[in-house]
Amino acid sequence: MAISAEQIKELRTITGAGVMDCRNALEKAGGDLERAVELLRKKGLAQAAKRSDRETSEGVLELYSHGEGRVGVMVEVNSETDFVGRSEDFRNFAHEVALQIAAMSPLYVSEADIPDDVLEHERAVARKGARDEGKPENIVERIVEGRLEKYLNEVCLLRQAYIRDDEITIKDLLHDHIVSLGENIVIRRFVRWEVGEETNA
Repeated sequence: MAISAEQIKELRTITGAGVMDCRNALEKAGGDLERAVELLRKKGLAQAAKRSDRETSEGVLELYSHGEGRVGVMVEVNSETDFVGRSEDFRNFAHEVALQIAAMSPLYVSEADIPDDVLEHERAVARKGARDEGKPENIVERIVEGRLEKYLNEVCLLRQAYIRDDEITIKDLLHDHIVSLGENIVIRRFVRWEVGEETNA
């Protein structure tokens, strides 16, 4: 099947992938744009996984203030090299992450950061809730796991739906940038403050 320059251009606009990658994906997908996007995303995830053990000691601390100074965010995003860390694309990504944190108030970067006692507490609350609702005992654990997944999607930054495109998560956005920038990128840590909130100090 002949792939047109217009199809390649459209796929490049959507994914940011190279010309040959777009042509190959479109050929494999038989010209189906959505399938080609999915093929490129899978290839990108594989490339991102290969880079995941590379050291990341460069990058930026992105500061963001929202709502006339009522919400403040500081997030550290790391790259392998200073060259990428200073690039506009990288800095734009760090800014988008800060916006996400300001808007969606995650508590952790990933589920690996959640203390075991917090997860156990959430399981216990979900289990009690299911039993209080009179759910049959044989499905209580399934309900608990479903509610725990929902909790993780709310409190883990990487699992949250991206505020500008709820078809992808922040993890997907991160992987897209790892592929396009050609380096391992890590969202290391963040803090979010809101005027008037209680502190644990």
